[in-house]
Amino acid sequence: MEAQTLRPINSSVYIEGKISYHEARGSWDTIRFQRRLVNEFPQLKDKRACFSYKMILHKSFKDLKKEIEKLRDNEEALPILLFLCKEKQEFPNQEKNS
Repeated sequence: MEAQTLRPINSSVYIEGKISYHEARGSWDTIRFQRRLVNEFPQLKDKRACFSYKMILHKSFKDLKKEIEKLRDNEEALPILLFLCKEKQEFPNQEKNS
């Protein structure tokens, strides 16, 4: 059975979240969806359904542009842009430089 790509119900949404490290697995493998994202995809509220994901990493904007054109030509759902970010860590006893 082929997976069907979900489509959001509203316009552009900007969401920031966190990735969690799983000690037992030794990997960064947990992304928690915020309510705003789940509200865009009401299908995700069905707890008995099975969902998957497809991730495509392009090495250049040229390759990304080709992929976007292919999606547009086939009238497929728009992809979600996911940027991985490394945050500055502030420790409780560390003084801030003003």
